[in-house]
Amino acid sequence: MTIEIRPATPSDAPQILAFITELADFEKARHEVIASVADIERSLFGEGATAHGLICLRDGLPIGFAVFFFSYSTWLGSNCLYLEDLYITPEQRGGGAGKTLLRHLAKIACDNDCGRFEWSVLEWNTPAIEFYKSLGAQPQEEWVRYRMDGKVLREFAEG
Repeated sequence: MTIEIRPATPSDAPQILAFITELADFEKARHEVIASVADIERSLFGEGATAHGLICLRDGLPIGFAVFFFSYSTWLGSNCLYLEDLYITPEQRGGGAGKTLLRHLAKIACDNDCGRFEWSVLEWNTPAIEFYKSLGAQPQEEWVRYRMDGKVLREFAEG
């Protein structure tokens, strides 16, 4: 079985949204998915898009995806690669696709002189945490992630 990683294209938008929905189901957060195919097309492939997508295929069939973007570390004085989402369908897990996709992303980070490759994982997702640790990734437990969105974000921005 051959695993292939390729850049996502606009025609992948429906598949990406399907994977996002499957991931949200797994994370018990499907109710939070409001994205549409048009949103994916605009945000990943539109003019000025800052996020990038990858499609993971096994024997030519899509089995997963990743979405990432470049951030910046003032302490390092360099760009960093932030992995927003990585998903492999449940029936394809354990066959090397996730590791192949992460290695591909690591190469993108290295090719772009990134000082870090970072991502977040839900604290209850023990299989993912153990997998990431097996690759040498280390949790950054001293940092607490904060978020503003929706009404709170708009109200704060408006003062």
